[in-house]
Amino acid sequence: MSLPFTHEQFLDVFGAYNSALWPLVVLIWLLTLGAVAQLYRRGVAASRLLAAVLALHWAWSALAYHLAFFRSVNPAATLFAGAFLVQAALLLWRGVARPDVSFTPNRTFWGMAGAGLIAYSLVYPALGVLFGLAYPRLPTFGVPCPTTIFTAGTLLLLPRRQARPLAVIPVLWAGVGGSAAYLLDIRADYALIMAGVVLLIYVLLPADGETA
Repeated sequence: MSLPFTHEQFLDVFGAYNSALWPLVVLIWLLTLGAVAQLYRRGVAASRLLAAVLALHWAWSALAYHLAFFRSVNPAATLFAGAFLVQAALLLWRGVARPDVSFTPNRTFWGMAGAGLIAYSLVYPALGVLFGLAYPRLPTFGVPCPTTIFTAGTLLLLPRRQARPLAVIPVLWAGVGGSAAYLLDIRADYALIMAGVVLLIYVLLPADGETA
């Protein structure tokens, strides 16, 4: 498998993204941290806020990353942006407009796995430096891979019937982005593959009242 851009071109995209948008990237991180804090303080009552923040992540990745920057090195970014906007619309419809999703922190295996992925996504901006990259030429926050890891973690806190329609695009992106992360050796994104696999297993298992 080959990519239409090099490792250096990929890092240049992040350099341009971070240099142009860093104040807003920090703001999105703070907003996300606040939503997570509300989730673990108020439980299901914070579901609408969290769904709105998730929708913001996917729309931001579509417009501010894929279309504004990544398209310069990969024409497929236009297609990716469309998929990300569909995910944002799903989250707005299912989680904000209706809403019919219930994010519930819990101490089951899946709940703890979700918490771990959420925590990983929040420390993601520091991982590029830890793995040897230099700011601003490294993935930070609001870009597709940490968005997908964060989303996978939150979907593990939903009942399976609620998670399934929202999991399709994150699982697909885990495959696309995870393979690119491996080819480009973006080590912070290796967790994306694990997040996609865990989420896929979760939604494929029978829900309460279903038979295997």
